[in-house]
Amino acid sequence: MFSMFDFLPDVLTSPPAPRRIRQVLSLLLFTVLFSACSGLRYIPEGQKLYTGSKVILKSPEKIPNKSALQTELESVIQPKPNTSILGLRPKLYFWGLGQKKNKGIGKFLADKFGEPPVLLKDVKFSTTSGLITNRLYNNGFFNGTVTYEVKAKEKTAQIGYTANAGRVYTIQEIHFPDRDTLVDVAIRATQPGTLLKVGDPYNLNTLTTERIRIDDILKNQGYFYFQPDYILFQVDSTYDHKINVYLRVKATAPARATRPHWLDVIKLNTNYVLTDTTTREPIRFRGYQYFPDEELFRARAITNATFLYPDSLYRRKRRDQTISRLMSLNNFKFVEIRMKPAVAGDSAGRARLDADILMTQLKRKSLRAELQLINKNTDFNGPGLNVSFRNRSALRGAEQLIVTGRAAYEIQTRPPENAESRGNSGAISTEFGVSAQLLVPRLIAPNLPLLDVKLPNSEFQPRTNFGAGVRYITRTGYFSTASINLNYGYSWKTKITNEQELRPIDVTYNTFQSQEAFREVLRVRPFLQNAFNNQFILGSSYRYTYNQQVLEQRRQQIYFQGMVEVSGNAANALSSLSGKKEPGEFYTIAGQRFAQYTKIDLEIREYFRVSSNPTSGNRIVGRLQVGVGMPYGNSKGGSLPYLRQYGIGGPNSVRAFAVREIGPGTYRPTGSDVINNYYDQVGDIRLEGNLEYRQDLVPYLKGAVFIDAGNIWLANPDPDRLGGQFKASNILSQLAVGYGAGLRIDVQFFVIRFDYAFPLNVPDDRTSLGPGRLNLAIGYPF
Repeated sequence: MFSMFDFLPDVLTSPPAPRRIRQVLSLLLFTVLFSACSGLRYIPEGQKLYTGSKVILKSPEKIPNKSALQTELESVIQPKPNTSILGLRPKLYFWGLGQKKNKGIGKFLADKFGEPPVLLKDVKFSTTSGLITNRLYNNGFFNGTVTYEVKAKEKTAQIGYTANAGRVYTIQEIHFPDRDTLVDVAIRATQPGTLLKVGDPYNLNTLTTERIRIDDILKNQGYFYFQPDYILFQVDSTYDHKINVYLRVKATAPARATRPHWLDVIKLNTNYVLTDTTTREPIRFRGYQYFPDEELFRARAITNATFLYPDSLYRRKRRDQTISRLMSLNNFKFVEIRMKPAVAGDSAGRARLDADILMTQLKRKSLRAELQLINKNTDFNGPGLNVSFRNRSALRGAEQLIVTGRAAYEIQTRPPENAESRGNSGAISTEFGVSAQLLVPRLIAPNLPLLDVKLPNSEFQPRTNFGAGVRYITRTGYFSTASINLNYGYSWKTKITNEQELRPIDVTYNTFQSQEAFREVLRVRPFLQNAFNNQFILGSSYRYTYNQQVLEQRRQQIYFQGMVEVSGNAANALSSLSGKKEPGEFYTIAGQRFAQYTKIDLEIREYFRVSSNPTSGNRIVGRLQVGVGMPYGNSKGGSLPYLRQYGIGGPNSVRAFAVREIGPGTYRPTGSDVINNYYDQVGDIRLEGNLEYRQDLVPYLKGAVFIDAGNIWLANPDPDRLGGQFKASNILSQLAVGYGAGLRIDVQFFVIRFDYAFPLNVPDDRTSLGPGRLNLAIGYPF
């Protein structure tokens, strides 16, 4: 007799027959594929596939830095097993497809992606055990032993190594040379900075690094021929696992290596070529022999960048500094310093060196032209041309003169509303400009109490910069504007990671002429009138940059830049003495109002490499930008000059939005004329953050996912841009947020970037977030 419950399990758990058959077939197919991709069928009969090794580290006491020691021991294991992913060995499988084939897809896959099997018979057990023992010894485990065990399965085998470290030997005493020879005295003087510490475990790497440290110090005390290998460490062990370390100079060290050397004849050749065999009479200047003549470079300019001095003690850091300074003049392709023994010593019996400083020049004058195709978010498109002329020694003192000209002609493909009809061409914008820079390779300034203008300890050439430029832009039917700039400043580096720029004079004069169409815009939006008046910008600025990206081996790199700019303070103070103001309650210079403000910009980035491999491009990158500009005094109640205001959006900012499509605050232009709105959406305060993950895909192609957020605000209220004033309580709710992904074609010297971004949050009152946006750009966003 049957109960209904007898059939219940089948009713509840068994799928219909066709579905059950599909599941069984899928399981069988997966099993077949798994077996095939495991590659085990390609293992020769009687052999076993080697699948790797493990090291078990044992000791009767706690091992210092055990994880580092474990990694070091495992690093010597050879050979490496076949690449495995979740038990699959696709490279071994591809290799098998090409066996006994001379052509075809199997042969191609084997050659391109395959790797032969690593068999157990290929493993040298005793050699690997010896290497592990050696690493134990190098880390102070002098009594360490290693055993191994093969763990075999049907077709695979794994090896387990057991390292019995024993007790570590620690340093009990450290003895530096006690003789009174010159080199022994010099080495003994380095003892306060020694890396060897009483109580530390013995470590061969520490001893090696200590030799390099001592050699570096000696190289800066005249010991040109000394080498780290000339230092010998003698280790005496005791019964209680202690060691005494004795540092000695090898008896086989050459005599010249144990004597300090002084510089004798120094020759400077600014036009060296490999085929140069001409003998010339040198120019003698400041004790140097200068070749070939002063037609291109005055001797003073080159000797100012040379830190090897005749009759001075040889110092390696001065040699490196000389090479770096001469290269940073940007006049030479190569700089080489050759040292050789002097023909004879001096009367004091000192060993002497002669130095030949050989410089191969870059081309003195160059002309470069660059043709551009311009495409802007305001629908202006057209050609642009940049032409640059460079003279690398304009005044024979290694001064660089750079003159740049620019011309652009752009047509707005969507004509602005109420514009004069031009068929399908829309508005026309033209731009012409020329600028000149003179870079002088020294600081033209008196010595200051805290700053020697020669920067004698810096490897980088300081510069004094003079600049001038004129730029003229017309927007047909709207306005024309001209800008004249004059600036003077200094730039210098004291370390490879930091750079400073001080610009005490940065004067800009802007003139503006509008036509009726744009005057109507200004009447409707009177707040813009302040940004488009004729005015002087009498600025001064200081910028500091700290950049660890030059330290390529660092896994975590920090970039920071801070800038402070002030304008109009001195002019306002002088003008206030006269007590005269224009009817509009502001001071003028030559009848033109000048701007007064303080502007602070901060930017910090962090680059973190996910992989320990220094060549990997897999990184997490973040950036935060904060900018605050406060108009006051002669600009009280207004805004920053238009050229100093912030915008947001675009391929290097919040990528889900076009350039200046967002802000200030929650303000959104109501007009449909893009050309007008573009000038509205600027502000005095900026906050922006970006987070991006970059991943190597295939050679020369990288992928990325990112999220951006930010906005701009006004420092003062504007009745025509409601919601635009900054309020701290509204920051988070008023951030524009976007996210997306991208591809980057990176060939080292050139990067083409495709980023597609979607808006996630819009601070204004639009009801729809809108579609995504494709950004095409050159270079990384940050």
